[in-house]
Amino acid sequence: MQVIETSAAPQAIGPYVQAIVVDGWLYSSGQIPLTASGQLLDLDIEAQTEQVFDNLSAVLAAAGASLDQVVKSTVFVQDLNDFARLNAVYERRFGSHKPARSTVQVARLPRDAKVEIEVVARLG
Repeated sequence: MQVIETSAAPQAIGPYVQAIVVDGWLYSSGQIPLTASGQLLDLDIEAQTEQVFDNLSAVLAAAGASLDQVVKSTVFVQDLNDFARLNAVYERRFGSHKPARSTVQVARLPRDAKVEIEVVARLG
């Protein structure tokens, strides 16, 4: 297993790493809308989703990958009423690439974030 860490994304706030690579597959930890310095963006769902994608992109880049290599994402959202606005950012950031996805509403996310996303990507 290879640990992936980058200072371009927020450091883990618990006993985990930003991502792990095993046999050519990257498994990211969930990213919430923290800046690289650890500041929570307490903004609307669109801005929070943009920050989450910035974080995911930085972690993927540290492994030599990009969003185009994501095969599966899991989206955790605090309020499914925000889904259409979150989905607009999601669609724009992935572009024509459409990985498999699960989306679930949760009661609460770390630091009371509105959204958290984790991805699985195939490297190479």
